[in-house]
Amino acid sequence: MDRTLLLFRVLFLTCCGAAGWYLAQTEHLWHAEPWLGAFLGLALGLMVILADLLLKGVSLRAFSSATFGFLLGLILAWLIKASGLFEYAADDVQWIIHLSIFLIFGYLGMMLALRSNRDEFCLIIPYVRFMRREPHEYNTLLDTSSIIDGRISDLCKSGFLEDTLVVPHFVLDELQALADCPDATKRARGRHGLDILNQLRDAPEAELKVHETPESEDPVDTRLINLARVLDARIATTDYNLARIAELQRVRVLNINQLANSLRPPLITGDRLRLKLVREGKDADQAVGFLPDGAMVVVNQARRLIGQEVDVVVSGNIQTSAGRMLFAELQGFPAKGGGR
Repeated sequence: MDRTLLLFRVLFLTCCGAAGWYLAQTEHLWHAEPWLGAFLGLALGLMVILADLLLKGVSLRAFSSATFGFLLGLILAWLIKASGLFEYAADDVQWIIHLSIFLIFGYLGMMLALRSNRDEFCLIIPYVRFMRREPHEYNTLLDTSSIIDGRISDLCKSGFLEDTLVVPHFVLDELQALADCPDATKRARGRHGLDILNQLRDAPEAELKVHETPESEDPVDTRLINLARVLDARIATTDYNLARIAELQRVRVLNINQLANSLRPPLITGDRLRLKLVREGKDADQAVGFLPDGAMVVVNQARRLIGQEVDVVVSGNIQTSAGRMLFAELQGFPAKGGGR
């Protein structure tokens, strides 16, 4: 991909230089040395390539919105000019005023359009609404952690995730590096991730695409967030730190761990579970254990069993600012009043 872009840029510069050389020899346009015309053509080509590099992170949707806002600003500026508000000013002053009005309103229209969402355009263009995208027109980027986790495949098969799954090429490179790693654990994780991608590719319920991206020295997480912005996509991950950074930068995130926790059925009175007691409770003869999701369980009449795994029966629960707290009794012991 990088070589193709470089080839096109070299061809473009060559055409600009040749056009400048030719125009410099055209008597009807200007009188200049051919080398000067070629130099000016190359300079213009370099400026265009620089503008292309500066617009690297701008999507076509953002560009079209900015163009629409810019044109709207120019129309408003033209209406102010046509009103004759400054017709009594001197000619040289009028020229400066008109130029300033067009620049100011063009810039403001472009900025307002970039900040607006598609529904707000309905206020400007009544009775015309943008077509809603079909489910498969939404993109979800997969990072390395979500692929190795494997649950993304189950989400697709169950029909809960109908987005187009996009795997950046640098994520594939990361999986390949893991699969070739001398460390047995990392090698197994990498190969498992490649197997999951093969399952997604063959699954009729999933649409999987590999996105070619240019080489970059930026960290993988940074490149993933930048690509999500360009594609207007969300990121599927199990990496807590990546999810937090993406949310801070206003990139949508599908945190698979958070989804799993939300779907976990709540424990109710009478449920039985096996629990390891780790420390003393606040009240007499109480012991405390913790569930895998971090919820604290207070077990009555169990202080003597601290350090052991025991079977308990849930007798009550409360929701606190610090999270969920459950109360339980040792299996086979009667509950103490109120579940506490």
